[in-house]
Amino acid sequence: MSQHRSLRAAAGSTGAKRNVLKRFERVAILKGRGQWKDGDPVTNLRKTKPPE
Repeated sequence: MSQHRSLRAAAGSTGAKRNVLKRFERVAILKGRGQWKDGDPVTNLRKTKPPE
């Protein structure tokens, strides 16, 4: 069965900058800043801005 032409483009192919980070990305940023260490809970993380 063929795909409808509106569904053919891959979801991330636009190249647009995302303004929402995944949890693991936020943890990596906080680790780099020294605001998170191993063993800390991964819920209720501080707000972060994506790297530019």
